[in-house]
Amino acid sequence: MKIDLLVIAVHPDDAELSCSGTLLKHKALGKKTGVIDLTRGELGTRGNETTRAAEAADAARILKLDVRENLGMRDGFFKNDEEHQLMIIRKIRQYEPEIIITNALTDRHPDHGRAAGLVNDAAFLSGLVKIKTELDGKQQNAWRPRLLLNFIQNAYIKPDIIIDITPFWEEKMASIAAYKTQFYNPDANEEHETYISSPEFVKVIEAKARELGISINTNYAEGFTCSKLLGVDNLFELK
Repeated sequence: MKIDLLVIAVHPDDAELSCSGTLLKHKALGKKTGVIDLTRGELGTRGNETTRAAEAADAARILKLDVRENLGMRDGFFKNDEEHQLMIIRKIRQYEPEIIITNALTDRHPDHGRAAGLVNDAAFLSGLVKIKTELDGKQQNAWRPRLLLNFIQNAYIKPDIIIDITPFWEEKMASIAAYKTQFYNPDANEEHETYISSPEFVKVIEAKARELGISINTNYAEGFTCSKLLGVDNLFELK
């Protein structure tokens, strides 16, 4: 199956927090969408591998994803090396995405920036024909996405592109709420409160979306950065 828009993120819930509105918008436009989580988020203070996998599956249904997979890399300790690059290269060649979105280049959580570097390197290497990979015993063709974007996560980074997600705001928040062990849930009985489990964190997510939305004269938006210059065919299509 070819996936048009593929998100490769290090933790389950990174995609929901950072680009679920964009996923929903492009799904509504008829594009095939998918998420590949690199780790199971097993080092998270709340929840565990089992609960997070179930929550990711619930969120995938809300986002109407065509594909959601987990590569099972070691949370907190994965490396940007040949072994991990090849894991991602195989997936890029399998799904042949036109666009990849991944973690922020720099952020509070060290996994985020490391994952961004790993995915960026793998996306480039995936286009080299002399790197050989196989899937189900068959040699894969080289493939390089035409665009790679990065989230804006905890730390503020000036976006290079902003996408209006206003019609999909409620579904975005529902996908985040699917992670009942991770974010504010008044019915949960968790021993440890964390930075992201406080009710204030959800308010921050909304405030960021509103701030980006104001900049393009809409209610809610998501922003991304890009390492290359972006072009448009028609100035009158810009917001």
